[in-house]
Amino acid sequence: MKKLLIGIIVIVAVVAMAKTVPDKKAHKKAMMEAVKEYVDEEATERMGDNVLTDLGKGIVTKTIEVALNSKLEVDNYLVCNTTHVKMDGETQILSLGILGHVFTFDKQMLRDALEASAKEKAEKKSEKKAAKEAAKEARKMEKQLKKEQKKREKEARKEEKRKKKEAREKEKNIEKGLKKLKKKLTD
Repeated sequence: MKKLLIGIIVIVAVVAMAKTVPDKKAHKKAMMEAVKEYVDEEATERMGDNVLTDLGKGIVTKTIEVALNSKLEVDNYLVCNTTHVKMDGETQILSLGILGHVFTFDKQMLRDALEASAKEKAEKKSEKKAAKEAAKEARKMEKQLKKEQKKREKEARKEEKRKKKEAREKEKNIEKGLKKLKKKLTD
């Protein structure tokens, strides 16, 4: 009888835990509250409390929210779930949801994530710039090659004209020579 009672309690507990697992929206809300708290603290500490600081805090918060919307993934484990993002090829767990509550990352992890995000953005910008430069250089080389090709074609046409002219002049000289020879033979 005790085993049956324990089994029923375990089943009821598992079902209750499964029903109270927070959804992705709850995870994002908890993370954004933690982000806002962190950004407010850091911005006030570094720049003081003014209109520019408020504007910067808003931009940073919105940027992080956009990143979370696009990169945040949820792993469900029946009685709990976790959220994570992939950064630099590694999976970073950001929060744990259990019994209707979401436990989020600490400040150092947030600092690391922000630095990694900034680094990734800078690398993408650098790659984009390098690709743009390479494309520009390729267009420049292609233009130069076309210019050289046109120059060679023009020179080839000139050479062909020169050879035709020389051939006509030789023909004329041969004809003149033949006329002179005929004239000598007839004289």
